[in-house]
Amino acid sequence: MKKKVIWIGSAVVVVAAVVAGVAMRGGDDKAMEVQTAKVDRQKIVQTVSATGKIQPKIQVKISADVSAKIMKLAVFEGQWVEQGALLVELDRERYLAAVESAEASVRSAQANAVLVRQNMERADKEYVRSKELVEKNLESAAAYENKEAAFRVEEARYDAARNQVEQAKATLKQARDDLSKTTIYAPMAGTISDLNKEQGEIAIGAQFQEDVIMVIADLSEMEAQVNVDENDIVSVAIGQSVEIEVDALLDQALGGVVTEIANSANVSATGTADQKTEFEIKISVTDPPKTLRPGMTASTEISTRTNESALSVPIQCVAVRTVDQLKMEGEQRADAEARYSADRDGFVEVVFCIEGGKAIAKQVKTGIQSDELIEIVDGLEEGEEVVSGSYRAISKDLQNGAVVTINNDTDKTDET
Repeated sequence: MKKKVIWIGSAVVVVAAVVAGVAMRGGDDKAMEVQTAKVDRQKIVQTVSATGKIQPKIQVKISADVSAKIMKLAVFEGQWVEQGALLVELDRERYLAAVESAEASVRSAQANAVLVRQNMERADKEYVRSKELVEKNLESAAAYENKEAAFRVEEARYDAARNQVEQAKATLKQARDDLSKTTIYAPMAGTISDLNKEQGEIAIGAQFQEDVIMVIADLSEMEAQVNVDENDIVSVAIGQSVEIEVDALLDQALGGVVTEIANSANVSATGTADQKTEFEIKISVTDPPKTLRPGMTASTEISTRTNESALSVPIQCVAVRTVDQLKMEGEQRADAEARYSADRDGFVEVVFCIEGGKAIAKQVKTGIQSDELIEIVDGLEEGEEVVSGSYRAISKDLQNGAVVTINNDTDKTDET
């Protein structure tokens, strides 16, 4: 009885398996519902996105060349100044004293040079007279040699004295230059866009470290300084048009042009998983509004390539499959390899076309793309009907040669 029960149980399991298999095959034969679109020609603009900051095209950081207390600030932040206008006056007493001391040193060196020159001239006369006496045998050669040596010494002392005068004059020139730098004037016309110091604070000379007192900027010419990923920089060129959105200026799109591209990269978070390699570019803003201010955050779309009449499909139509995934029912791999050529990573770029109620995968070569469309360089003809949805069907579920039904109801929500 136990053996009979076991055989009956086994038979039930086999039957259940067969029924399940039939049910699964029946499920596979059920047509998948898809949405479609036509292959047609449309304008495609390929863009590169980048973010950064707004800054003036021309701005000058004003720092002191000498260290001193700020005695007077002649401007305020936001003020317009003309070139040559007074900006800052520093404490000049120490530098004025240095000038007076240097002037005294010059006078002293000049007086010493006069004295040494007189001694040299006297030694020269004695040397000449001694030479004449030796020729007449009226003076010994030893005396003549001593006077010649004395003259040479005085001549060297005079050269040294003249050098001391020049050195004293150079010191005076430096002291006068330092004194002149205690008063700072505007090097250009512009707006005081940033004021970092107050009257009474110490300005540290720029020879030690950067200590910016203020920034003068020409706010009539602005630019966006943004960073572009290394994978996108090869598509960016000077002269390309740009759409700029500034976070602070809602619903106000600005135009611009790429004017400068860095030759070397900026690498952030080196050696970590977040390491990024980017290139800095500058974009001139066309007709900047008066409300545009330095430091505002800007998002840009750089138009890198445009095709006015590109053979195109919606971007979601293009999928990737392996050659094995593209085999139709009953096919061998060799049959699929005859129709499809995989790239070095083993993938084939395809679009599913509707032929006789089936989705047939066609290998395509793609070109430029926008946010919505992608150019088809080869593999499709204008007017063909291609599968455009759902996303899950195209990216995963849809098999080559599968029976499909078309539902282009615009109210239907696409499956994600």
